[in-house]
This record gives sequence, C-alpha cells and structure tokens, in this order.
Amino acid sequence: MEEPQKSYVNTMDLERDEPLKSTGPQISVSEFSCHCCYDILVNPTTLNCGHSFCRHCLALWWASSKKTECPECREKWEGFPKVVLLVYHWSSRESEHDLLVHKAVAKWTAEEVVLWLEQLGPWASLYRERFLSERVNGRLLLTLTEEEFSKTPYTIENSSHRRAILMELERVKALGVKPPQNLWEYKAVNPGRSLFLLYALKSSPRLSLLYLYLFDYTDTFLPFIHTICPLQEDSSGEDIVTKLLDLKEPTWKQWREFLVKYSFLPYQLIAEFAWDWLEVHYWTSRFLIINAMLLSVLELFSFWRIWSRSELKTVPQRMWSHFWKVSTQGLFVAMFWPLIPQFVCNCLFYWALYFNPIINIDLVVKELRRLETQVL
Repeated sequence: MEEPQKSYVNTMDLERDEPLKSTGPQISVSEFSCHCCYDILVNPTTLNCGHSFCRHCLALWWASSKKTECPECREKWEGFPKVVLLVYHWSSRESEHDLLVHKAVAKWTAEEVVLWLEQLGPWASLYRERFLSERVNGRLLLTLTEEEFSKTPYTIENSSHRRAILMELERVKALGVKPPQNLWEYKAVNPGRSLFLLYALKSSPRLSLLYLYLFDYTDTFLPFIHTICPLQEDSSGEDIVTKLLDLKEPTWKQWREFLVKYSFLPYQLIAEFAWDWLEVHYWTSRFLIINAMLLSVLELFSFWRIWSRSELKTVPQRMWSHFWKVSTQGLFVAMFWPLIPQFVCNCLFYWALYFNPIINIDLVVKELRRLETQVL
C-alpha cells in the first residue's frame, strides 16, 4: 500500500520552528501539524473550532474517549459522522493485522515486532520500551531464548509472561508468519471460509460447528470449545488471547457441556464466544450477541410452528432439505470464490456482520404480531 502524501510543503522547511519564507503571506509550521501526534498532517480534518488533526488521530481520539469534542480545546463538533471515524479506525487496524499475518517474520521491523507483542495481551505493554530500545526486529526475535528474555535488557521476570511469549514465538517460527488471533486476522488469512461461516452460522449453526470440528479442528474449533466451555482452573485473570495460546484436548466435562448447548442452544454458544472477546472486538461482539439472541428467538418460533401444526412427521425431510441447501451453498462458495471481487466479498461480509441484526429484529416483530393474531 502506498504511503499517503503527508503535505504539499517541503519537509525540510517544516523541521524549522519558524515561518516559511516565501514571497506571499508567511505560514507557520503549526498550520501543517496535527495537534495530536505533532507530526505533519495526513488526511487533514479541520473541526468547527479551526484545529486540524490527522483523520486517523481523530478516529483514535473518538474511539478512546467516546466524545465528540476537539482534543485540544474541547469544543463540541458536529457534521463528522462517528461511523466514518469508526470504520476508518477499523480499516487501519485491519490493514496492520493483514500485514503481519502475510509478512514473513524474518522481515518484520522493530515496530512490527512490538505490534505483535502487544497483541498478546495488555500485560505486554510493560515490555514495549525494552524491545524498542533494543531494536528487536524479526530476525533477532527468532534467535531469542527463554534465558535471554529473563535477563537484561528484557528482564521479563514474570514466568507466565515469558511462557506466553515463547509459546507464541514457537507458533510464529512454525508458520513463518503471525498466526491469526482475532476476527480481522482470521478473515485476512481465510477470506472465503470466514464469509461462508458467517452466513452458515446464521442459517445452520449446528452444521457449521460440525464443519469446524471435521475440517478446522486445531485452528478454530479447539479455541472455540475452550472459550465457551473453559476449565475451572482456567478462570484466572489472564486475557483471552493468552489463555488460547496453549490448548489441550477437551475433557469429558467440556464435551458434555458443549453437546448439551450444541443440541438445544446453538446460538448461545456463539453469544458466549463473542462475550469473551468483548475486550478485543468491542462493538462487533455486541452485534454478534444481539444477533445470536434474535436468531434463537426465530428458531424457537420455527419449532413452535411445527409443533402447533402437528408437522413433526416432516422434520426428517426438512432436516435433509436444510442439509442439502447448506452443503450446496458451501460448494458454490468453494468453487466460485476466486472469481468474486474482493470488494463484493467485503460488502457481503460486513452486511452479514452488522446489518443482519437489524433485519432479524424486523422478523422477530413480525413473528410476535403473527402469534398475537393467532391467539386473538
């Protein structure tokens, strides 16, 4: 991706803290500086109060403070959609994730190593400056051992932190790139599969989970079952990413809990999984939880119609028809996925993720009105 043009003014001139010399009106360097990062403006956005900021800096400010006010003078501003800020923030974060999951670890810069480290959990920020001061790039990272991590200059005294870093480092060495650790990274590595699963989980959660068990056990199903059915000894204060670095085979107790929910409340499994990722995906997890609740209600209405109309004999036929439909859709996606433009796939993905809950709200309201009419 090309670096955005930072300014129309010569950078050497801006380094001097004095007005630029020209035949026209004198211009101060501050007019070309972001009041958040104090660097040259990138995609400049001027608020009502007259202060200018990089669009990315403004997005980060809104995402952290949730306030529609100028970061410098605190004056309220209007007319700049929050959604645009949020989407810009997501897209910038997603591009960073895409870079690491596709770029060979041996080519990582020191800044990218720190980005990888910070994604292991909030505790990793304790060691950010130590890694930056040593300029640890990808090649140096691959040579580090537990003994070196425990000594100066890294001095990672907490054994759990060292263990988490070393375990993730082993995964990086085995794959050659950063393994996906969140929704956006999984989408970047598996774009076709993520789109298929998003639609399949909506229409047939049981078959989708069966598919994950059969064809994506280690990378997806194992973290899923350990998240929704955790062992009691895992209920510590560690963040979700750290917990999922070292996963063993599920115990019988975990399987029993999973199978009960899988049979009767499949959408609850998705809601519980999204709930545990609230710290990583704040808004997206909430959309998933709401959508799972709505889909559970719609499924309950479907069972009620079958029961009230005495159509239990048609259940096997309905199940087979449903299985055939989902399988056909999956085969279609697998065959024609390379031919579909990426822009179209992204539109379908975000539509299913963020707009389906709105559609399902309307469906639930219609079902409630229909039920009320039948009762009256």
